[in-house]
Amino acid sequence: MSDTGPTTSGQTGYRVLARKYRPKDFSDLMVGQEPMVRTLTNAFETGRIAQAYMLTGVRGVGKTTTARILARALNYKTPDIDRPTIDLRVPGEHCQAIMEGRHVDVIEMDAASHTGIDDIREIIEQVRYRPVSARYKVYIIDEVHMLSTQAFNGLLKTLEEPPEHVKFIFATTEIRKVPITVLSRCQRFDLRRISAADLVGLFSTILGKEEVSFDPEALSMVARAAEGSARDGLSLLDQAIAHGGGRVEVETVRSMLGLADRARIVDLFDHIVKGDVAAALKEFTAQYEAGANPVVVLTDLADFTHLVTRIKYIPDAADDPSLSEVERNRGADFSSSVAVTTLSRMWQMLLKGIPEAENSSRPAGAAEMVLIRLAHAAHLPSPEDAARRVSEMLANGGPSPGSAMPSGNGGGARASFNGAGGATARAVETAGSPMPSGQPTARLQAVPSPQASPAILGQVESKPRAEAPAPKIAINSLSDIAELCTANRDPKLKALLRTYVRLVRMEPGRLEINLPPEAPKTIVGDLQKRLEEWTEIRWMVILSREPGQKTLAEVESEAREARLTDARADPDVAAILAQFPGAKITDVRIKVTAEDEAEDIQPPAVIETEEGDILPGDDLDI
Repeated sequence: MSDTGPTTSGQTGYRVLARKYRPKDFSDLMVGQEPMVRTLTNAFETGRIAQAYMLTGVRGVGKTTTARILARALNYKTPDIDRPTIDLRVPGEHCQAIMEGRHVDVIEMDAASHTGIDDIREIIEQVRYRPVSARYKVYIIDEVHMLSTQAFNGLLKTLEEPPEHVKFIFATTEIRKVPITVLSRCQRFDLRRISAADLVGLFSTILGKEEVSFDPEALSMVARAAEGSARDGLSLLDQAIAHGGGRVEVETVRSMLGLADRARIVDLFDHIVKGDVAAALKEFTAQYEAGANPVVVLTDLADFTHLVTRIKYIPDAADDPSLSEVERNRGADFSSSVAVTTLSRMWQMLLKGIPEAENSSRPAGAAEMVLIRLAHAAHLPSPEDAARRVSEMLANGGPSPGSAMPSGNGGGARASFNGAGGATARAVETAGSPMPSGQPTARLQAVPSPQASPAILGQVESKPRAEAPAPKIAINSLSDIAELCTANRDPKLKALLRTYVRLVRMEPGRLEINLPPEAPKTIVGDLQKRLEEWTEIRWMVILSREPGQKTLAEVESEAREARLTDARADPDVAAILAQFPGAKITDVRIKVTAEDEAEDIQPPAVIETEEGDILPGDDLDI
């Protein structure tokens, strides 16, 4: 890095750290990008230089900087060296202008603002001209995924067979949006996220050059917040220096980022795994009042849960220099005492709880509800463990009333039985250490099997079963659902229902259907949602493998064919068809008049022919 001393007020102006310490050569890129540097080194030494490069990675990992360094390496020239090389320790004739983005033969274009075919056509027309002073004319196109389809297509031929004096370097954060036809013509490099340990080392070096004192733990906080981006990390470091008045300290960084104390996060984790809801809420309230963001608290809690799980399987994970001493030591302790099922359950609940807190109008309240759920579920056994314990008890004839359930990993779980060995278990009490006083508990209650004797049945408490609520609108067939779609102006669902849905079984609140492979998979969810909305009861819509009945469209088609067949067999219709060569029956409609309804008379069919509507029995001029 070219700048080594602190910036003073006597200089031209302050330059942010992200620009001041921007990598200038491949030795600086060795921080986190070793595979790419090694590949380019070997390619340049053997002369296997590609005509196009594709650089991809998250924001701030150095894509544009790498493109400029690569352009500098391609056009490197000194009095002693006149060939492409990655050894750029001595500045060449074109190096300074290229790194500052002002070299006439290195053209940088932002595809976000030049997306059309006209911009690419201009490049295509210019590539045939040789460079003015450099060895290669290099086109650097940033955010290349923003180009339009026409622009990509226009670039393909030139990209595949460019002139010998032209090189292309593309950079993008959305590699999946780049057409495969373009990717196949480029040599691709995936720039990796920079590890927190590498970022801490980079920050330490820079702060040493800037003569700024710092706390190592504060740098770890900044490195974690950067999420693998050197540019984001240096921007945060700039902000931390200003926030701390020339020092980078733990408290100022924590206040700036809205973070909770990592030690207090570990304390919160401890309360949760013990199932102590009151202590967990008290600790969270203290962190919230100290300025911690509720969403950040839950995110840090998820990070620590992940850390404990990693240490459980990879003990060396505790040696990460970005971790604090508290995280390292207590994380190792928790990894040996907390079950994997508990950690996995906490992780899943936090993944669902963090978006709840983010989208809630009351983030603190939402975060507290997540913590309550976590503490309550901390000692619940896994479904597999609960089933195994119940099976073991039933295989042994069941324990006596009030006896203790066999202990699991971490404590004794008690169970009470009403009945004998022929009963099956309904619920399992929480396993692990006892719940704190006043906390809710679950009990294991026996339910007699159908073969149980009357004596056993008499021992079981019978509770009246709650009747299911009556639906607002009675539904007994698919036709009823189709009529509801019409009444509620949902033609799309009605069309899908008529075309694809085959009824297997129906009862209030439960609908079993069969769908063909080509049917949209959203039908099940849409049906359930609409039925609950229209009938005001809960519905369960289930996909069945049974063939089911015919669809409404098939039923209507068969009914129409039957009417047409009956019409053709009618003597009057046959006479009409014989008198009008070329006529054919296109439809059969039943017209019912008020007199017909009063006298209960079945009306005749109206036959539509190509000559017009004809009613059998009409006077025909033949």
